[in-house]
Amino acid sequence: MAKPFPTDNPFLRGYYGPVNTEADAAHLHISGEMPKELCGTLYRNGPNPQFAPRGPYHWFGGDGMIHAFHIENGNVAYKNRWVRTPKWVLENQEGEGLSGTFGNPRYTDPRVMALNSTIANTNIVWHGGKLLALEEAHAPMSLDPASLMPVGPKDGGYETYGDKLCGPFTAHPKLDPVTGEMVFFGYSAKGRFTREVSVQSVTQDGTITRAEILDGPFPSMIHDFAVTRNWIVVPIFPLTSSMERAMGGLPPFAWEPDKGTHIAFIPRNGSVADVKWITAPACYVFHPMNHYETDDGKVVVDVMKFDVAPLFPLPDGRPSSERTPQARLFRWTFDPAGQANTFKEEQIDDRAGEFPRFDERFCMSDYRHGWIVSGNVVDTKTNEPRLDGITHYDLKTGKSATWAADAADRCGEPIFVPRSPDAAEGDGWVLTVVYRGAEARSDLAVFEATDVAKGPVALAHLTSKVPAGFHGNWRPGPL
Repeated sequence: MAKPFPTDNPFLRGYYGPVNTEADAAHLHISGEMPKELCGTLYRNGPNPQFAPRGPYHWFGGDGMIHAFHIENGNVAYKNRWVRTPKWVLENQEGEGLSGTFGNPRYTDPRVMALNSTIANTNIVWHGGKLLALEEAHAPMSLDPASLMPVGPKDGGYETYGDKLCGPFTAHPKLDPVTGEMVFFGYSAKGRFTREVSVQSVTQDGTITRAEILDGPFPSMIHDFAVTRNWIVVPIFPLTSSMERAMGGLPPFAWEPDKGTHIAFIPRNGSVADVKWITAPACYVFHPMNHYETDDGKVVVDVMKFDVAPLFPLPDGRPSSERTPQARLFRWTFDPAGQANTFKEEQIDDRAGEFPRFDERFCMSDYRHGWIVSGNVVDTKTNEPRLDGITHYDLKTGKSATWAADAADRCGEPIFVPRSPDAAEGDGWVLTVVYRGAEARSDLAVFEATDVAKGPVALAHLTSKVPAGFHGNWRPGPL
């Protein structure tokens, strides 16, 4: 029998609280004028636990749910579905939660442990004609773009590229707009809480062209990375993992700043044997904005940097800081061809925020436009998220502009969609899902990309909510 969710966990109520229904709506009500040039589907992924978890719950551990908004001829249709992972299927059959967060063996049913299942809750990308639901510890799940049901290989939807994967698959692969190649990594590549990192790439036709293992300095949660024309940049921050801690009832993931930050530079035309390491002070980055090389060979990585990793404690379970850490936009410049074990850091903005995005057609290239969700990541008084604005940066002029929602509202990741395939950089729209706190429901908001401050040009209204989630992407064209 399904048990009620705990009421004392802030990640299981309010904006974070899961929805327990799957819905279809062919014609959302629209305010404003939905741009006729928009034709495609916005897919958004995030944690939405099907059942109350066993043991302590962390936001990152909920079952994946896809929210799809299809826009065509000014109409918006909506569909949401849980990702039918092996774990989800078993728990759905049993009618109760059978696992702890992150598959913690202290709380997880042996049947779930044996499945070694993804939760597919972090991102969703379109590559090589396949829609892939991603997290960080397993292979992707391939979904039908229209039905959102698993398709493909014999393993219930897992995409293994002909069993050529040599480790987990990141939630943040990088797509090379010039070659069509997808570059990705996976931490804990030799098993749960191990220090090795897989480094891999796949062509648009599904051929694995690189599959290597990098030996890291310690087991770490590596959420994202950077790729340029000549380098794969893997940052290993001191957010460590430990099986010993997990089995002892202590945090599986914890902040250990004394270990410092170690950044690997791996040549795209070489191997992990050619890696160069640069050390840096302890910090944490969930997400870079973009990354590219300058004419003189420097590597530039724009990041949303935390001084202390948020959402995770010290190894003994105490809070990692007295105040909730906030991320701010910084530019890191490296010289991997030089001899110095240093890099240059410049703060671009003192505004707090997260979820940086840009015009993906300019991935790995010098660029001008970027967007973030702005506002405090967590309100220190209520422990509720305060990501209630969208900020546009013009990185060439140094100017920025922000649209702020109402105080009770919350904004999701801003996703850029070009006006046409050959439109100039930044010429298009930014799409985001806005939670209306006073009404406990959500809207799809469409902004002119370089004029977000004037507010949405169109809103597609849901009568239900899209809970706090992580990442999404746009698939152009009809379904």
